[in-house]
Amino acid sequence: MDAPLLIGSEIYRKSTYGPKHPLAIPRVSTALDLIRALGWLDPARYIESPRASPEQLTRFHHPDYIAALMAAEAAQDVPAELRERHHIGARGNPVYREVFRRPATSAGGVMLAARLTAERGVVHVPGGGTHHGRPDRASGFCYLNDAVLGLLAWLDLGLTNILYLDIDAHHGDGVQDAFHDDPRVFTLSIHEAGRWPNTGLLEDRAGGHARNIPVPQGLNDTEFAYLLHHAVMPLIRHLRPQAIMLQCGADALEEDPLAKLSLSNNAHWQAVRAVMGQAPRLIVLGGGGYNPWSVGRCWAGVWGVLDGRVPPARLPPEAEAVLRALSFGRAAGRNPPEAWFTTLQDAPRPGPVRGEIRHLAAATLEGLPEGLPDPLAGVA
Repeated sequence: MDAPLLIGSEIYRKSTYGPKHPLAIPRVSTALDLIRALGWLDPARYIESPRASPEQLTRFHHPDYIAALMAAEAAQDVPAELRERHHIGARGNPVYREVFRRPATSAGGVMLAARLTAERGVVHVPGGGTHHGRPDRASGFCYLNDAVLGLLAWLDLGLTNILYLDIDAHHGDGVQDAFHDDPRVFTLSIHEAGRWPNTGLLEDRAGGHARNIPVPQGLNDTEFAYLLHHAVMPLIRHLRPQAIMLQCGADALEEDPLAKLSLSNNAHWQAVRAVMGQAPRLIVLGGGGYNPWSVGRCWAGVWGVLDGRVPPARLPPEAEAVLRALSFGRAAGRNPPEAWFTTLQDAPRPGPVRGEIRHLAAATLEGLPEGLPDPLAGVA
């Protein structure tokens, strides 16, 4: 694989959705600070994210919605009619200081990643992954859908066979729906069953171009590895995609307050390691994640996997200082375990593979698009 690039921005530092919102926490800035403190960042391979222009954003989003989002940032308020129409300042999507600039920066970073990988390459964009955004409204803390915009940029470059893989605890509904009728983009989402937005059922296949793996609560590392090797990787081998976009939301980790899965960050790193080299183009995004220690450590480790780094058994003082400076208003932040300060890698969280997991893996490979080889051939 080519040496990876990292796209980030200082706009995320001290940017908050409000003190009581799940996204009051620092995430991208924590991951970037950890990467630098570990000595893992070659300045020549770090790129400051551009901010997408309104014209670029209307490749997917409606112009009146973009105008409303920009007006909301300028006024720090939204008229009632627009609040109801666009869900800005409502339904968990508050008006905050950078309510247009921050998501536009995320979108600009993902679209840049697509352009940088026009021929080949690997790019990590931890600020990306806002997979719930809709053409004309905010949804699930996502004002724009940077993943869709990045995938469209790849399509505009002439790609015709793209895989979007989403391991966030919440279903990647906005991306799946955006490409429901486009056979050039195949979406695959592993998410918690029964969790908001309550979409992504096993039988939901979006016209044959999607697979959904709604997993039960308590999903452990062993079960995730089973799905990876008995569903995800066989599907990738049969699709033979020209490009893969991996949404690496960290809310599937056990410490996250908004989900009930039980993964360690080893599972996310295993997914990154598995898809590397499966296509000439790879973009890895961030996504959900609402515990600052687990998110920062996970995404810093994602970059480490992409860049061939081995996490130290104990973090150096500079990295430990980054983690000790964090605070968290929820219960988990009152007495955080020492390992959250001193290590990057979680202890593994193995467990039995439930029958439901085996069924989900087998069902994922049923009825693949016409013309592909037998999906079960060679699968143990």
